Amino acid sequence: MVPILKGLTSAHLGTVIIERKSRSLILAQAKLDEIKARSVYHYSNSFAETNTSLDGSYLGSVTDVSAGSNLRTITVSVGFDLDGDSILDSDEIEMIMSTYVAKRWGT
Repeated sequence: MVPILKGLTSAHLGTVIIERKSRSLILAQAKLDEIKARSVYHYSNSFAETNTSLDGSYLGSVTDVSAGSNLRTITVSVGFDLDGDSILDSDEIEMIMSTYVAKRWGT
């Protein structure tokens, strides 16, 4: 009985980890899509955010770094707030995604 329960516990923990990573991936992609859409008309605004609540206990942070006169690097970090302090600590980050955003016209 003990080996069966141990196996089920391990399987459940694996499922929880996969669920958190999948949810973080979806939220990170949604945040990047939102930023790309906003950049069309509001390129001059900074897109940087810190510890933004994205969905319940999932938090996200965005860095916005200039990569040239008309190009920026946007990096989104998303994770589950394990300790509930509303701060996305480095050990809580599940997904990091980056993209370039280019100025499209005189905005």
